[in-house]
Amino acid sequence: MQKGDYQKLIFLFLIFLFIFSFFFNSNFIFSQAQDILKEISNFLKGNLSIPSSLNTPTPVTQNKTEFSLSLLPYLEKEITGVVKKASPAVVSIVVSKYVPIIERYYSNPFEEFELPPELEPFFKFEFQVPKYRTKGYEKHEVGGGTGFIVSPDGLILTNKHVVDDDKAEYTVYLNDGRKFKAKILLKHPVDDLALIKIDAYNLPTLPLGNSDNLQIGEFVIAIGNALGEFQNTVSFGVISGLKRNIVASDAFGKTQRLEDLIQTDAAINYGNSGGPLINIYGEVIGVNTAIVSGAQNIGFAIPINRAKRMIEEWKTKGKVEIPFLGIKYVLVDEKVKERFNLPYAYGAYVYTEIKSDKAVIPNSPAERAGIKEGDLILEIDGEKINLQNTLAAAVRKKKVGDVVTLKIWRDGKILEIKVTLGKLPENLLSQ
Repeated sequence: MQKGDYQKLIFLFLIFLFIFSFFFNSNFIFSQAQDILKEISNFLKGNLSIPSSLNTPTPVTQNKTEFSLSLLPYLEKEITGVVKKASPAVVSIVVSKYVPIIERYYSNPFEEFELPPELEPFFKFEFQVPKYRTKGYEKHEVGGGTGFIVSPDGLILTNKHVVDDDKAEYTVYLNDGRKFKAKILLKHPVDDLALIKIDAYNLPTLPLGNSDNLQIGEFVIAIGNALGEFQNTVSFGVISGLKRNIVASDAFGKTQRLEDLIQTDAAINYGNSGGPLINIYGEVIGVNTAIVSGAQNIGFAIPINRAKRMIEEWKTKGKVEIPFLGIKYVLVDEKVKERFNLPYAYGAYVYTEIKSDKAVIPNSPAERAGIKEGDLILEIDGEKINLQNTLAAAVRKKKVGDVVTLKIWRDGKILEIKVTLGKLPENLLSQ
């Protein structure tokens, strides 16, 4: 090793010691660094031996904080690299709409009230009341969101609630400043996902990863058009939870139940909706969809594998078909188990509170397969049904026409019933 190499090594080692002593207020380490400085002085005068302090064997055990600090520069480099590569494929979506121009004017409500001429000097009403009227229409930006490009010919994935207004116009702004009118291709019947298209080619895209094997604690990056104003805002965090079920509402009070979501502490702001949640390898693992108002760092994303299935169906069929079983049920926990005197504290209990309804929908795949009210569905294709993995979420992973095996408890017996999944009827899409 050359003298210059030793100098670099010692220099880096000293920097590390000083940082460590600063964070931990360690006088011992600081004094050791001073000793090394004295030895370096001799070293630079021509003594080519390794300083004695550096020649001491390194302990096998390593401080966890020391290890994490040493990784920070590499982690930072990875994050900035991912963001630099991903940002050109993230787009801002601006929602515009013709809204009425409201004009304020004043009128006298007693204007048409006629008084006898002799009373007019004593009762003269000059009373002005404000009123409002529509005076034409003008186009305004009424909202915004985020999307990301999934094919070079301008196919963009976003949230359904971002492009849900059929009377609005949607403009896509690329990272390089170009803008395009967007056409809505598909809005998912039950999920908060949509596909839009712009007339552009050779566009940068984001690779779609695999959301089936995610683990809590994995690093993630969210990119989006925060508040509809700050384009390509970046936030960093971890996966905080998996298989979350929520009821989300938009600015107009429209609600939607979303299941099997990814929870993250990476900041997701209004306007980030439809943006990508990216792993440390630059792959999209989720589509940002909702936040908890009044809370800090609790956001949710739709697993990307659901979006991948939607894109594939649109490419092959031009539409999305929702698999349909045809029952109403309540998920079982300890309380439900006790209430209905069930033998298991998990599963989907075929039941409805509404007396006029039937728990098994007439002419549905479930009815044709012989499922009855009072059945307890424990598994579907060997997959356990519980609060974290609902029956609806398990069925949604299937396709129309798939034959599934249900493990059912009925009257003290365990049964296995095969059901061919149908297509969700149009009249049930809004329910």
